[in-house]
Amino acid sequence: MIIVKEAITKKELKAFVKFPFKLYKGSDTWVPPIISEELKAFDKTVNPVFKDAEARFFLAYNGNEIVGRVAAIINWLEVKGQNVKKMRFGWFDIIDDIEVTKALLNEVHTIGKLNKLDHVEGPVGFSNLDKVGVVTEGFDQIANMITWHNYPYYAEHLKALGYTVGKGYSESKMKFENIKPEFFYRIQELVKQRYQLRPLNFTSNKDIMPYTDEMFDVFSKSYAVLSSFVEITPEQRNYFKKKFISFLNPEYVKFVVDKDDKLVGFGIVTPSYATALQKMQGKLFPFGVFHLLKAKKHSKQVTFYLIGVLPEYQNKGITAIIFNEFHKTFSEKGIEMCIRGPELDDNEAIHKLWKNFKPEVFKRRCTFKKDIV
Repeated sequence: MIIVKEAITKKELKAFVKFPFKLYKGSDTWVPPIISEELKAFDKTVNPVFKDAEARFFLAYNGNEIVGRVAAIINWLEVKGQNVKKMRFGWFDIIDDIEVTKALLNEVHTIGKLNKLDHVEGPVGFSNLDKVGVVTEGFDQIANMITWHNYPYYAEHLKALGYTVGKGYSESKMKFENIKPEFFYRIQELVKQRYQLRPLNFTSNKDIMPYTDEMFDVFSKSYAVLSSFVEITPEQRNYFKKKFISFLNPEYVKFVVDKDDKLVGFGIVTPSYATALQKMQGKLFPFGVFHLLKAKKHSKQVTFYLIGVLPEYQNKGITAIIFNEFHKTFSEKGIEMCIRGPELDDNEAIHKLWKNFKPEVFKRRCTFKKDIV
């Protein structure tokens, strides 16, 4: 018999975070999170998202054995600010037993009903900067730091329980040797002259910090038109700055500013940490941090994390400046493969950016949704 209990204590929340380590033991495609960072993300005294959102964490048991987990999330900025009455679920992992999936998601639906929400959708996180989606194609491909991974039966369970596809996402890879600079070199020279723009490159993370608030402004304005966008508050911005800036290789951050030094566009790429995280098995110490530092400096694979351009500068070739700067840096670093993180299928603008780079879709994922009855 499947019993669902809420994870409340530190011990229970740690069990919640560590369950996938058992589920995916021996997997060469699952990428573990850093346990301490996951626990901080769930700590209401640490993560400012809880000022505008709430979450409850549930574990499914068969006897004394944990067999599944789910986070039930309400983002009140989305519900009240956008009038999107969505009950979110995330951090969703289960054994191959549909009764486990059903029992966990029943808890999510119950909370949604109590809060007068009209549908459930997931897996998603608290905000647009969290992980998203169930993998539906590309199970044999390694995940990365910014994505969840799962077995094929996840989607099968959801479909069998009456869930339908919410939003679709694709992930692509591009061999660096296929990226020809002639597609953007000439354009970026003309764009810089016409609009009096210049690129900014960095050699240290502390030099990036003065621009981060502007970067989030550009991010919000450039992504606001997307169907999945939810506002990121100033408190959340500060939290993400502290959480992610240290993971960045400053040479992989490219900004474009106008004649008044106002930020008009940016691109953020991260070194691939997937293999390093697998070696770490969730632990920063004693040796995990060395695996991260090695990947940060020497990985020959990079992941395009974020790219944004102010609406008034979109379709004016700003990305050509960003790509040109990346191409120079990647050439110096000997980068061999570029990975694109999950991108919405209906985000036509982002897909057009890569058309000349011979992208190959290697993984697809989606959210699933169902009305609350």
